[in-house]
Amino acid sequence: MYIKLNWFNQATSQSYNYHPNFFFMAVSWIFPFLFPLFSTANLSTTWINSYSPPHSVNFSDGSIVTPILVKESFGPSYACGFYCNGNCETYIFAIFIVSTYDDPAVVWSANRNNPVRINATLQLTLGGNLVLRDADGTLVWSTNTTDKSVAGLKFTHLGNLVLFNVNNVTVWQSFDHPTDSLVPGQKLIPGQKLTASVSATNWTEGGLYSFSATNSGLIALVESSPPQTYFKRSITNLTDSKASNYVMYLNGSLSLFTNSNDSEILVSVAPVSSAQFMKLEFDGHLKVYEWQDQWKEVNDIFTFSIGECGYPMVCGRYGICSNGQCSCPKSSSDSTNYFRQINDRQPNLGCSEITKMTCNDSKNHRYLKLNDMNYFAFGADIIDTDMTTCKNACLRNCSCKAAIFGYASNSSKGECHLPSEIFSLMNNEKDKTRYNSYAFLKVQNETQRKRHVNGAIVGSVTGISILGIIIGCIIFTFWKKRKEDEVEEHYLDNMPGMPVRFSYDDLKSAAENFSKKLGEGGFGSVFGGTLKDDTKIAVKCLDGIGKAKKSFLAEVETIGSIHHLSLVQLIGFCAQKSHRLLVYEFMSNGSLDKWIYSGNQEIVLDWKCRKKIIHDIDKGLAYLHDECRQKILHLDIKPQNILLDEKYNAKLSDFGLSKLIDRTQSKVVTTMRGTPGYLAPEWLSAVITEKVDVYSFGVVVLEILCGRKNFEPSEPEEQRLLMSLLKRKAEEGRLMDLIDKRSEDMQLYKEEVVDTMQVAAWCLQRDYTKRPSMSTVVMVIEGAVDVEKSLDYNFLVPQTVSDINMIDSAPLLPSILSGPR
Repeated sequence: MYIKLNWFNQATSQSYNYHPNFFFMAVSWIFPFLFPLFSTANLSTTWINSYSPPHSVNFSDGSIVTPILVKESFGPSYACGFYCNGNCETYIFAIFIVSTYDDPAVVWSANRNNPVRINATLQLTLGGNLVLRDADGTLVWSTNTTDKSVAGLKFTHLGNLVLFNVNNVTVWQSFDHPTDSLVPGQKLIPGQKLTASVSATNWTEGGLYSFSATNSGLIALVESSPPQTYFKRSITNLTDSKASNYVMYLNGSLSLFTNSNDSEILVSVAPVSSAQFMKLEFDGHLKVYEWQDQWKEVNDIFTFSIGECGYPMVCGRYGICSNGQCSCPKSSSDSTNYFRQINDRQPNLGCSEITKMTCNDSKNHRYLKLNDMNYFAFGADIIDTDMTTCKNACLRNCSCKAAIFGYASNSSKGECHLPSEIFSLMNNEKDKTRYNSYAFLKVQNETQRKRHVNGAIVGSVTGISILGIIIGCIIFTFWKKRKEDEVEEHYLDNMPGMPVRFSYDDLKSAAENFSKKLGEGGFGSVFGGTLKDDTKIAVKCLDGIGKAKKSFLAEVETIGSIHHLSLVQLIGFCAQKSHRLLVYEFMSNGSLDKWIYSGNQEIVLDWKCRKKIIHDIDKGLAYLHDECRQKILHLDIKPQNILLDEKYNAKLSDFGLSKLIDRTQSKVVTTMRGTPGYLAPEWLSAVITEKVDVYSFGVVVLEILCGRKNFEPSEPEEQRLLMSLLKRKAEEGRLMDLIDKRSEDMQLYKEEVVDTMQVAAWCLQRDYTKRPSMSTVVMVIEGAVDVEKSLDYNFLVPQTVSDINMIDSAPLLPSILSGPR
C-alpha cells in the first residue's frame, strides 16, 4: 500500500509517494516533522533552513535539526538536512543518524569549514547541480554536477546522498567525499581520507589528524612538516594487478576489496547489531559507536595496536607518556631543567622550552639524553646506522629537533628518526629487554642560558654604563650604515650597463601605493603596476638590511647588464635611503608551478607547450653558463622561479642567490643556498660547479613531465618521492607510467615524453661530471645530439621525507621573488 502526500517545501509545491511502516509512524508521532519528508527529489527543488516548526526540532544537547530527507528503518534512521550544535547561530548541511531517544550523530557534512545561517537555501537546480547558498545568496558549497545529465536526487538506506541520471547511474554521492566518519557500506579508496575536526566543539576541518587508505594499506597521520605516521596497517600480497583496491567498512570490519571475489580483513570491529558508525576524533582516536538505547563507544581501533601512549598529542608537545601519566623531560645527569609544564593542573597539555632554541646560536646546542624513550612515528629516516651518526645528522640540520635512536638488544646497528617537530614521547621501560631506545632532544646550552641571567644581573648593577654603550653602538651603527649606503651608491653609479634608476615616489605612484600585491618571498613582496608609458611592471620591494641588501646587489649585478629572451628583464631599480626596489617586466601567467602541479589549474598544458617551456629554460641556463662575460650560477632553479608570459614563453627569474665566477674557475666554494628537493648532492661538500643548476633543471623537467611535485606527502608512501619512483619505473621499463595522466595530449606523444624524461635522468646523475652541460641539453632537445645511453638510474634518492632535508645541513638563504607569482 502506498500513501500519496502533498508537502509544500517552502519554494516548490510537489507530491511524493511514501511506503510507511510501524516504526516510521511511531517516530512521526513523537517527531511530527519527520512524517512529511521523503527520500527522493526531482530537479528544481529548494529547501530553506528555518527555525519554525514543524520544519525544525530541538534536541536535549541543544542541537537543532531542520531535516530534508529521511530514510526510515526499524532502528535509528538516517536523515539529512540543516544541523547546528551549540549557539545555533550557524548551521551545516549534514547527514546524521537520528532516533526518538537520543541526540543526532553527524556522519557527514558538506560545509563544516563554512557554516550557513538561518534562511540559507539548498537547491537541486534544473541543471542538476546541488547548491548550498547562505542567507545573503553567497555560494557556499556545490556538487559541481551541472551538465552531467542529473535526473534527480535520492537518499539511500545506507545514509548515502546520491545524484543519479536517467539510467539510474550514480553521478555524485556523499560516500565519495568523506569528512571524519564512515558508516557501514561506505568505501574508502586511495586518495580519500578522514580528517579530524579541530576539537570536540569546533567541527572545522583543521585538526591534526587524518586517516586514509593507500595502495599499501591503512595509514593515520599527524599534520607536521613533514606529516608523521602514528598508525599503519599494511596490505599483504598486494600486486599491481590489484590496483583497483578499496577498503570498505562492512560486516563489522574494515576490509580490503580488490575485486568482487577477493577481500582481506584489515581491522576487525565488533559485529553490527544496531546502527553503527566510525569516527576519527579530534584527538587522533578512531572510534566505533553503536546504538544501544544511546550512542556508546564499542571499539577504539588504533589503541589496540599502538596503546594509549602511542598517540602523537596524548601528553602534548615534548610531553612524556608513561602508563598513561604525563611528565616533562628531565636531565638524568644533573638538576638542570630545560622544560616546564604548560599547565601544572593539566599535564596532558604538554611542555614548553624554558630557553628557546635558535638556529643563530647552533654552536651552543646540546643534547638532553632520555633513556628508554621511544617515539610514535612509523618509519626511520636513516636505517642500519649507529647512535653517533644519528646524533650528528640531527646536529647538522637546524630544523631537526631530536635524534630518536633504537636498536635490537642483539645488534649495535639500528634505526634513526629525525623529527622536525616534537609531539609526545613514550616510555619504553617495559620493552627494553629486547629493544633499546633513546631520545636525544636538542636544547640550548645551559651555560649560555646562565650567561644571559648573569648578564641581566650585571646589567641591573651597571645600567648607566650599559646604556652609554648602547647609545654609542646605535650612533656607530647609523654611521656605519651611512658609510655602507655611500659605498653602495658609488658602486651602483659606476656599474656598467645599468638599467633605469627610478625614484621611490615614481614607483609608489606606478604601483598605486603598492596596493596590488602579486606575491611575496623571503626578503619582501611583489606588487603590480604600470609606468607612464603604459608598460606593465612587477615591483619587488625588499625588506630589511643585511642579506636583503646582498640579494639586491646580487640581482642588479647579475641581470642588470645582460639580456636574453629566456631571462626576466630587469627594467630598473630604486636605491633611495632605506628603500630597495627592483622593477621587472610583468609576466601575466605567473609562475610555472601553478600550471604543472596536479589540481592547481583548470587548463592543462599540452605536450607542445611543455616542451617549449623546457627548451626556454635550458636556453636561459645555457646562456648564463656559457655566453656571459662571467659564468653565472643561478643556484635556485625551481618552478616557482620560472615565469610565463601571455604566450607561455618561460623566463628564469629570482637571481637573489646567484653566484658569478670567472671562466678560469672550474669550481667554487660557497655557502649552501637554494631549496631542499632541488639541491644537488655535491652541495654537502660546499664545492660546486654549474652542474648544480643542471641537477635542479633535471628535477624541474621531471615535474613538468609528470605533472606533480618531486615530493607529494598526500601520495602513498611508495609514491611520495618522484626520483625514487623514476628509479623504480626505469628498472621496470615502465617510464610511460609517470607521464601526467591529466593531459590526454601528453599520452599521444609518449615516446617523445619518455625521451625527454631520459634527458632529465641524465641531468640527475649522482656524479656531477657525468651530467651534460646546459649547451649539450639544448642540442639534445633540438635533436642534434642523442641522450647518453649508459645512464645510471641509481640516483642519490632520499629514502624518506626527512632525507630531503638532510641535504639542508646549513642555514639556507630564503629565495625571493623576481616577478609576479
